[in-house]
Amino acid sequence: MRLSDQTFKVLYIKINDLSSEQKIEFDEQRMIEKEIGWNVNGKAKMKNPDILFGIVPYKGQWYFGTYQENESVWLHHMKKPQEYSTAISTRLARAVVNIAVPDPSGVRVIDPCCGIGTVLVEALSMGIDIVGSDRNPLVVKGSRENITYFNYDGIVKVKDIAEEEGHYDVAIIDMPYNLYSKVTQEEQFTIIKHAKRIADRVVILTIEDMDEMILSTGFTIVDRCVANKGKKALFSRQVIVCE
Repeated sequence: MRLSDQTFKVLYIKINDLSSEQKIEFDEQRMIEKEIGWNVNGKAKMKNPDILFGIVPYKGQWYFGTYQENESVWLHHMKKPQEYSTAISTRLARAVVNIAVPDPSGVRVIDPCCGIGTVLVEALSMGIDIVGSDRNPLVVKGSRENITYFNYDGIVKVKDIAEEEGHYDVAIIDMPYNLYSKVTQEEQFTIIKHAKRIADRVVILTIEDMDEMILSTGFTIVDRCVANKGKKALFSRQVIVCE
């Protein structure tokens, strides 16, 4: 490769979820970068090069090309005009959306207990076809304001999940709780029951153990994890994938 007067750098791109057999150790990564670099006719520059090249192995093949870092859009979403201290974090919301919708092509999604719209903002920023609703008019107003603030176009209605008539591929539900959204166990069961009615797949976030309740509606729990808030894990949410 011949470059004119541009400086360059070659960067080995690490993929975190490779199997142990596929992983390449640090020293070998640096050797690969040097090997590629020697074949580029130009001036290498380790800091702020004009061109950043990436090299990465993926599914048995090597890929090389101009590397463009992904912009961390979600970091901008941390500063919402409307926020509740008990709302899920922006980072967790984005992770949950990725879990719920790994491939957004042709997938219709609903957040029927959307609160102030943390999940909606992340999903809309990723180009996902999602609508939101909540029975609380005050939080719906806040959700609409947050969506508009980031220049996204999303529909949020004042509606109880029991009134939802459409059908969706996926529903994401952060179970209501705290002084803004007091719910009884019966109401929680009703939410899950109607979620099964309107969606094929549901991702539930809860601070309580509700496996028995989920299973009694006919769902199967196919995956789960725990997301802790704070270094001492004083506040935890379960993320439960149901089908």
